[in-house]
Amino acid sequence: MSALGHGLSRGLRGVVYAVVSLGLLAWLGVTLSSRVELPDGLAFDGPPRPLQDARLLVDTTYIDAQGERRSEQAIFDAMFAMIRSARELIVIDMFLFNPFHGPEPERQRDLTAELTQSLIDARRAHDGLNVILITDPINTVYGGLEAEHLRRLRDAGVNVVLTRLPALRDSNPSYSGLWRWLVKPLGNDADGGWLPNALGDGQVTLRSYLALLNFKANHRKTVVADDGRGRLQAMVTSANPHSDSSAHSNIALQFAGPAVGDLLRTEQAVLRFSSDDVRIPERWLRPPAVAKPARGAAQIRVVTEQAIEAAILQALHAAGPGDRIRLAMFYLADRDVIAALIDAQARGAMLQVLLDPNRDAFGREKNGVPARPVAAELVEAGIEVRWCDTHGEQCHFKALLSQRAAERRFTAVLGSANFTRRNLDNFNLETDVVISTPQRHPLAAEMNQWFDDLWTNADGRHVSVAYQQFADERASLRWAYRVMEASGWSSF
Repeated sequence: MSALGHGLSRGLRGVVYAVVSLGLLAWLGVTLSSRVELPDGLAFDGPPRPLQDARLLVDTTYIDAQGERRSEQAIFDAMFAMIRSARELIVIDMFLFNPFHGPEPERQRDLTAELTQSLIDARRAHDGLNVILITDPINTVYGGLEAEHLRRLRDAGVNVVLTRLPALRDSNPSYSGLWRWLVKPLGNDADGGWLPNALGDGQVTLRSYLALLNFKANHRKTVVADDGRGRLQAMVTSANPHSDSSAHSNIALQFAGPAVGDLLRTEQAVLRFSSDDVRIPERWLRPPAVAKPARGAAQIRVVTEQAIEAAILQALHAAGPGDRIRLAMFYLADRDVIAALIDAQARGAMLQVLLDPNRDAFGREKNGVPARPVAAELVEAGIEVRWCDTHGEQCHFKALLSQRAAERRFTAVLGSANFTRRNLDNFNLETDVVISTPQRHPLAAEMNQWFDDLWTNADGRHVSVAYQQFADERASLRWAYRVMEASGWSSF
């Protein structure tokens, strides 16, 4: 090659290097400049309130003595009863609320249709009833598909609010900055879909898929309604009104009292950045004059986003010899929580961890991440682990139980939050409650019995299996989980 050719080749390489370098600098600049501050009112750490009218609600799917899958459900029946009793106000915030289904649709219940009709019937029966529905834009595939059930609700006078997810922090920073710069300004058009909807029927736009890769959500699952007599009641749950999730095992707490006002204030915070005009009337939001529980009495706190992690870590860091920690969880991945579990075990606490094997996802099979590599790590540390033996459904519980022997005190944290970076580090919207009661309180006994029954397969209900049933200790799986958790490139 001539000297001129060598010079041109070196010059071309220099141009390529310069373009790549400028592109990387631009990407880095966009990523750093697109950092979002957490909106006001999130990461709410509520004060202790008296625990009033508490009711544990559980949905459990199991295999009976004849080998048939059965599902015992209480959560949505109680939710629909709350809606029927309301005369003045319903505020409901739900993540998955759509009829999308996988290749093998779940036929347990059409929860999407049931909730839609329940809210419409409530509006028709009571003209003055103010109904506010907050939900996640995944139910419109991020604007790429019209949701018929949401249109029906709007036509019936329900205030339907889609959460404005760009107001939240980015859990996938290597991608989301570019999305905010290049894609978000284009919007989305439900009439322009040409790609198959990966979540269900219909066609969606390329912009729907590009929005999906931000991996963030309003993952809350809450209901507040008046009881027809001027009092408020509430529910915090792990359950979605999603028809294809209708056989999932879930947990909920229904309660009343001053803590309901705290819950409403957390929902008002979402409305402030998601809607220009829909608000909860101020008269429902005034803090109570006296709401501090008596010393040693049963109490409840509402916690959201990163305040949930603080409550979890407080319970785990306090555990020592003679104390008992039990965890029933769908996704367990957060490194701080895992370290705290292992440390509690090392200090002499007795731990039992019941996990979903992360294999079933709406008719599709998953690879077991993050549950199986995390379970292997826990077992190495001497922690007892069992699996829910799922058969198409998910073991969707999200509950931590702590029994302190010396204080004779029981604590539980339950609600929407998986124990993952995205759920606990101020990326997703999440709502949990923290319950603290004397050891002999009826709710403590009921929750402990609930966990024991799952762990031991009591009363002929086959729910759980030994660790070896789904154990997967491959190093490649462990590294895949760690990279996905740290980078944000994951669905958990």
